[in-house]
Amino acid sequence: MAALPRNLWNGRPDAADTTAALPRDPSDGRPDAADTTVHPARDLKGITVEAKRMQLLIRTSHPVQILAGEDLQKRNSLSVADAVRFFSGVQLKDYGGIGGLKTINVRSMGTNHTAVFYDDLQLGNAQNGQVDLGRFSLDNIDSISLYSGQQNNIFQPARGFSAASALYITSRQPGDSAYGNARIRTGSFGLINPSVRWQQKISKRIYGNVSAEYLHAHGRYRFRYTNGAYDTTAIRNNADVKAWRVEGGLKGYLKDSSNWTFKVYGYQSERGLPGAIVANHFEYSQRLWDRDLFAQAGYNKQFTRRYSMQARAKYTHLFTRYHDPEYQNEKGFLDNRYTQQEVYLSIANRYQIKDWWEAVLSMDFIANKLDANIYRFSYPVRYTTLVALASRIYSERFEMQGSLLGTMVDEYVRFYTGAGSKRELTPSFSASWQPFAEHHFRIRAFYKNIFRMPTFNDLYYTFIGNTSLRPEYTNQYNAGFSYAKPFRGRLQYIALQADAYYNNVKDKIVAVPAANLFRWTMMNLDKVVIKGVDVSLRAGMQPVDGVDVTLGVNYTFQEAQDQTPGGYNYGHQIPYTPRHSGSFTANASWRNWDLNYSFIYTGERYSQKTNILINYIEPWYTSDMSLSKRFSRYGITVEVNNLLNQYYDVILNFPMPGRHFRITGNISF
Repeated sequence: MAALPRNLWNGRPDAADTTAALPRDPSDGRPDAADTTVHPARDLKGITVEAKRMQLLIRTSHPVQILAGEDLQKRNSLSVADAVRFFSGVQLKDYGGIGGLKTINVRSMGTNHTAVFYDDLQLGNAQNGQVDLGRFSLDNIDSISLYSGQQNNIFQPARGFSAASALYITSRQPGDSAYGNARIRTGSFGLINPSVRWQQKISKRIYGNVSAEYLHAHGRYRFRYTNGAYDTTAIRNNADVKAWRVEGGLKGYLKDSSNWTFKVYGYQSERGLPGAIVANHFEYSQRLWDRDLFAQAGYNKQFTRRYSMQARAKYTHLFTRYHDPEYQNEKGFLDNRYTQQEVYLSIANRYQIKDWWEAVLSMDFIANKLDANIYRFSYPVRYTTLVALASRIYSERFEMQGSLLGTMVDEYVRFYTGAGSKRELTPSFSASWQPFAEHHFRIRAFYKNIFRMPTFNDLYYTFIGNTSLRPEYTNQYNAGFSYAKPFRGRLQYIALQADAYYNNVKDKIVAVPAANLFRWTMMNLDKVVIKGVDVSLRAGMQPVDGVDVTLGVNYTFQEAQDQTPGGYNYGHQIPYTPRHSGSFTANASWRNWDLNYSFIYTGERYSQKTNILINYIEPWYTSDMSLSKRFSRYGITVEVNNLLNQYYDVILNFPMPGRHFRITGNISF
């Protein structure tokens, strides 16, 4: 493996590079001209992907972490949720097993403060504000990118400015040649997971692809249980899942050099909800059905050398059914059904004022409607208008950008009292600077003010909702640096980034018990302060000829405390936030063989707001290994997860699986 290619240091990717495993280059503010993904077998090798990754890390003024291409496929990950565990500053809330729900919490801001984008458009959920990352498998994913603050590229929809952090999931795009890939994965817990993908050049200017997947698992696994009087090994039940996914995309180029995209996506699942193991209660029977359908389209046009425009549209239909045969009401069971619809329209305009100065005006309109079969339901409708004005000045060694986001929310209900209207202006500012011309060292900082509207569940859920809730207001401060250097010896490159951050959250929305554990209420906490440090180190080397080794280390320190004046829990760490966490990954490649090892550590935490012994949760760690062999048109991978068979809980009383195995075979055609 040679030293890193020269285009790592020239400010943007080489135009001849057709690798689309990484997001568009933020340094030039427009879609990458080389966004014509070829199939995985023809992707440029890891050194080029690593070069593009580090080029992005170096230049951005907002911290970004990326998993892409072959590196993403080597992470012993079944879903996007499994992959994001390796990012620093992230807590993954995992309720156990293949069927358990999995949501992401970045820098202790809460799940609702992380916007999840799929192919540049946000996955909306006005009902509870959460996206289950466990349902997105990696079979059709090119890259996963996590930004603290926002994307560095200001030429984006206004929604991209509206969250405290953003997770971008990029699917495999239609390619230039006919190509297909089939994969089947099986393993512990009755796992059967076949998938297939096909891409085709339909005409001279139109490309298409289609992908389908099926997932089935009974989800039963052994776990250790102790109640202080005895220890036993039990079997986790009601963690089964059956799901399918189908998606297709088209990409076209017009004679005037504009381009368009169209995508349809369908997902349906039925799963058991594994409950908390408390008071010797092991058997649960709650079920959850999900159906997610959306269609989205995009259009990009460069009108003149200085003016360009992009337009986006999306329609989403979400259906959720929750059945609880143990719930005691007049029917003797609970059978809640929710239907959510969203219409989304966006237009963004970019004007290149000077060669070193650009401005963007974006406007989004979102309409959300929620129906349910629940007694005393409010049937809310929410109209949201976002207007973002952003500007950026840049040179080879310096960049500065700022934005102002206007948010207008109007909410109506059919019955009872709604949350009314909200009007907010929230600014953001960032800068990065390379102080030394000959050294690839860059200093960066950003400030972002943002607010979050309460979700429909927060406001209107029967016996829980509170229409008097105030929005959450957040001030984010970040300062850090990035450094990368190529070498020509056995050590080939090293990349380091570190960031310190301070988040001040006002009116944080939390749920607290009311009259009993079956009746909760939503309320605002006056103040939560979060301080932390994220460090990421990556290195590539060739210890002997023909053997390439990649090492990665992530570390996070977080102090997230309730600082409500006069509060009972003043100065206590907020629930499920470890002070120390991190990960280590290693990959060794020789000819067509790949050996991968990963280690994840999460330190001690507390399950409740009060930091006392009864709420203490012990640290946990896991080790995973995989071995892969590639042939000309097919390959095979064997994985061992939780190698040391540790029993642990990510969420208290929701036990995770012990040692388990997977084997994957794939063939290209």
